[in-house]
Amino acid sequence: MKFFTSQLTQIISTRGTRYNIKRLARFLAILTAVIVIYSIFFHFIMQYEGQYYSWVTGFYWTLTVMSTLGFGDITFTSDLGRAFSILVLLSGMLSLLILLPFTFIQFFYAPWLEAQSKARAPRELPEDIRDHVIITHYNPISRALMEKLDQYNYRYVLLVSDLTKALEYYDEGYKVVFGELDDPETYKKIRVNQAAMVVSLGTDMVNSNICNTVREMDEDVAIVATANSADSIDLLKMAGCDHVIRIGDMMGRALSRRTIGQDSRIHVLGRFDSMIIAEAMAYETPLVGKTLKENKLRERMGINLVGIWERGKFLKPHPDLSIKNESILIMSGSPDQLRTYDEFMSIYRVSDEPVIIIGAGRVGRGIAEAFDERGLDYRIIDKNPDRIKDDERYILGSAEDFKVLEKAGIQKAPCVLVTTHDDDMNIYLTIYVRRLRPNIQIISRSTLQRNVNTLHRAGSDFVLSYATMGANAIFNILERNDIIIIAEGLNVFTAKTPSHLAGKSLKDSFIRQETGCNVLSIKTGDEQIINPPPDLEIPAESELVLVGTNEDEMKFMDSYKE
Repeated sequence: MKFFTSQLTQIISTRGTRYNIKRLARFLAILTAVIVIYSIFFHFIMQYEGQYYSWVTGFYWTLTVMSTLGFGDITFTSDLGRAFSILVLLSGMLSLLILLPFTFIQFFYAPWLEAQSKARAPRELPEDIRDHVIITHYNPISRALMEKLDQYNYRYVLLVSDLTKALEYYDEGYKVVFGELDDPETYKKIRVNQAAMVVSLGTDMVNSNICNTVREMDEDVAIVATANSADSIDLLKMAGCDHVIRIGDMMGRALSRRTIGQDSRIHVLGRFDSMIIAEAMAYETPLVGKTLKENKLRERMGINLVGIWERGKFLKPHPDLSIKNESILIMSGSPDQLRTYDEFMSIYRVSDEPVIIIGAGRVGRGIAEAFDERGLDYRIIDKNPDRIKDDERYILGSAEDFKVLEKAGIQKAPCVLVTTHDDDMNIYLTIYVRRLRPNIQIISRSTLQRNVNTLHRAGSDFVLSYATMGANAIFNILERNDIIIIAEGLNVFTAKTPSHLAGKSLKDSFIRQETGCNVLSIKTGDEQIINPPPDLEIPAESELVLVGTNEDEMKFMDSYKE
């Protein structure tokens, strides 16, 4: 009963709906009047034929004829009576079988269904909700972000301005609120003053409007927005945005670090206080062809080998693991330890041939900028003339054309980076390049997470998802922390030491055996122990830096919930 009352209130709440209900009531009044008039004429005609019936019988006859039931127990005998019966029958067919259902559906049933739909996608959040994340657009980044927030038990709400889309996302299991993105009343209803963060993932112009609207409602809530253009960064900050992220530029720089054949130096992935997470290419160095035991990296340089990334697979370190030309070494250590590695390996610059970048969009241009800073040569291909600079390194044409690839130097290039925004095209080009050069390194960009494995199967050595990188960048701001993506599905993350592990040695904690995660460092106060030995006791009130796959990370979070 309470539900029905709320639905009825929703139906009559708008001006348009109230007008429709009045039209329905007017139609029903006219229909009732027609039935009464027909019943009166029924009595007069029956008396003309010498038959006498009660008033109830008159209503009964009128309704059975108009509804086409026609029981036939009461009939006229004169032509006048039969002509009247035909009139009643035809008007009944029009009014009861056509107009009444149509009017009822349009003016009552359809508004009721719409009210039910709006109830499924609510317009307001409870007053007691706090520290939630408000996300204003649905796209691959927001989808990955919502999955991440669920994983870490953060409450969130997806704000959608289209009711049909809101219901679609609601049915997919997302927490949705229906409302206009630029309406201050909307943000009031979703408790923006109690939110932890607002994330706007639209176009630069839409983001600026949202940032300005939210900042007007609350001066303290953190606002994060993405920007397609570098010129929009200052404008978004002026509109009230605290953090502006250019994901294309971030991704371009991340992919540029994976390029083999240019140098063998350390490339920093991220820092956790005094510990650095870095990677280096093994290509054509003395490490190739030897096992970890034979290379003695820890003994000679003090660095900890986290693992090896090799053709889409992460290999966890063990003494008999062999290093190959295509191996990417993932290491952790102090600045001095990694500097020692560079002293050994920096002389191995194995190729001066340019790297090929396919796609001059935001990601491709980000890679080119990173190469310019490092003084590395490249050729960038794009079929859009607007993206081609007046520079011999830019080549106009389609990468599907072998002549274009040949002009870019495909026969000698050590690496090809496939960076278009179309995953289908990236898969096609990866297969094409792999057939042309079976031993070349191929690095690919994926927009959707689900296509990462497909790109690996197509022949890509390394893939990063645009959605994952964007989601992790935003989540890091929320956590005020760093989750470093070593590769798609492999992260370095931090966690507070669970109370029941305090006082145990790393060896006795069985963290690696139970979750698959490796402990890279332990931090207590201002002290950080990098690459801790197995017999070190884990201090209470400390923080662990761990590395593991997405599945390993989830196992750790589930196994050591406080």
